[in-house]
Amino acid sequence: MAKLSHYSDRGEISMVDVSAKSVTTRTATAHAFVRMTPRVVRAIRSFRNPKGDPLEIARIAGIAAAKRTAELIPLCHPIALSHVALEAEVVPGGVRIVAKVSTTGPTGVEMEALTAASVAALTLYDMCKALDKGIVLHQIQLESKTGGKSGDYHREA
Repeated sequence: MAKLSHYSDRGEISMVDVSAKSVTTRTATAHAFVRMTPRVVRAIRSFRNPKGDPLEIARIAGIAAAKRTAELIPLCHPIALSHVALEAEVVPGGVRIVAKVSTTGPTGVEMEALTAASVAALTLYDMCKALDKGIVLHQIQLESKTGGKSGDYHREA
C-alpha cells in the first residue's frame, strides 16, 4: 500500500529528500474553470476592464505563481523551471485555464502547474468581482504528468 510521502517513519511532517532521485525531464498540465455569468463573460470579451485585460493579467499571474510555488506550499521543493505556459480562454459559461510546466530535475512539477492554474483563476475572480461576487472557481485538477519514478499520469476523460 502506498504511503503519504511527507511523513517520516515516526509520523512527523517531513520534506521529501530528493537528492538520490534521478534527474529527468518532467512535465505537468493542470486545469481550472472559472464559471461566470454571461454578463461577465461579455465584459471580459470587451477588454474594457479599467484594471486591464483580465485574461492577460491572469496568464501572467499564473506564470509568476508557478515560479513561486515553494514559497506558498510549505513542503514543496524550489525548482528551476524550464518552461511555464498558461492559456486562459473564454468558453461558454466562463474561462478555461490550462497551465503547462516543465523542468529537468529530481522532482515533479505537478504543484507548480496546479498553483499556476489556481492563481490564474483567483486573478480572474479579482479582476471581475466588481461585476459579480458569485463567480465560481472549480475543476482545479491535474490533467497529466510525465517523468519520474512514479511514471506518467493522464486523467481519463
